Amino acid sequence: MAVVICPGIHDPKLTESFVSQLFGDWRSRCQSGNLLIFPTQDYPAYSGIDIFNYLCSVTQVPSFSPPSSGSFGQHHVKLPIVFICFSAGVVGAIAAAWMWEQAGGQVKALIALDGWGVPLAGNFPIYRISHDHFTYWSSALLGGGTESFYADPPVEHLDLWSSPQTAYGWWLHRTSTGVETASPATAKTVLSDWLTRHHE
Repeated sequence: MAVVICPGIHDPKLTESFVSQLFGDWRSRCQSGNLLIFPTQDYPAYSGIDIFNYLCSVTQVPSFSPPSSGSFGQHHVKLPIVFICFSAGVVGAIAAAWMWEQAGGQVKALIALDGWGVPLAGNFPIYRISHDHFTYWSSALLGGGTESFYADPPVEHLDLWSSPQTAYGWWLHRTSTGVETASPATAKTVLSDWLTRHHE
């Protein structure tokens, strides 16, 4: 299984801060292949086909081919993936997730941070994290996801990505008995819980 990080359009150092907060020694995880960071310095953050082809290249799976030369399903992708995406990267990640499934792969979950205005749907659990209540509320109109979190008090958009441990707010989820609750948490706590839930 691999965690795929799909950043937005910003300084790569913000992504380094994010992954170090979440994974600690993230460079060794990248070397082992279970943490993949989409290189937005080389490709558009919002390009689903570029994310998909990047995943195919690093996992040694044949990349996308036009319908006339075969279907996605013929690639027989095996690697299960959790996507963590931010801002413009949410656009590319949701498209890549659909393509990965069509290619026979498994998407274990997609976690969208500040994917404002991006409709989210799929045959996999989807989680939303927002930097304020308005972004949470308005994004939920386009697919709220399995669970959500929003910062309260609000934090800056880029701070949510670079410093999830400092974003305090409300984790909206269901208990084991099905009761909907809002629990105080940080964005990092919520992210860690969701990753653990999906065996990462």
